[in-house]
Amino acid sequence: MKEGLIKDAYEALIKELQTILTIAYIFSVAIGMLFTYHKYKEFNINIFDYADILDFLIAPFSDFAILWFIIGSTALIILLIIGDMFFKNRFPTAYSRFNLGIDKKSWFSQYRIISFFFLFILYLILSAQSYGSYYKKQVLESKPIEITFADNETKNGLLIGKTKDIIFLLDGEELYAIPISSFLKEFQLP
Repeated sequence: MKEGLIKDAYEALIKELQTILTIAYIFSVAIGMLFTYHKYKEFNINIFDYADILDFLIAPFSDFAILWFIIGSTALIILLIIGDMFFKNRFPTAYSRFNLGIDKKSWFSQYRIISFFFLFILYLILSAQSYGSYYKKQVLESKPIEITFADNETKNGLLIGKTKDIIFLLDGEELYAIPISSFLKEFQLP
């Protein structure tokens, strides 16, 4: 009887772990897409026009800055929730005063969850915009690269980034999208 109970508990834990990991991966991909969009938006590139779905599925893991942001943000959320619960349980009077007494209302728990959600969305958007600005500054301060085509013609410029199929290159004020595996040599972005 004990074996069946342990086996059932183990199976339930595995199912919950699979669900948590799936949700965490989808969450990471969404954050990766947001950050990648803002990274290229700084150069007036709509990355959704050029990227493949595979580029977004690996986005959180292809850029360590995004990966560290996801890990740090998750830790920050957990710390905020734990801190809020600790403050509420340890100092209920101060917590009530801090919340202007609305913590006594029946709708406060939903309000708190919705507030955390909207603050987190705002935090994500502002962080993605800051990351895009930071990335643009890094690109503009980087050293130019040289790309040699199959016909031995070369192109110099600053590497903005690349997808599975395209390299984005900034040459002065000109922005180029260079296909990696195609008969097309290059095309200039507006």
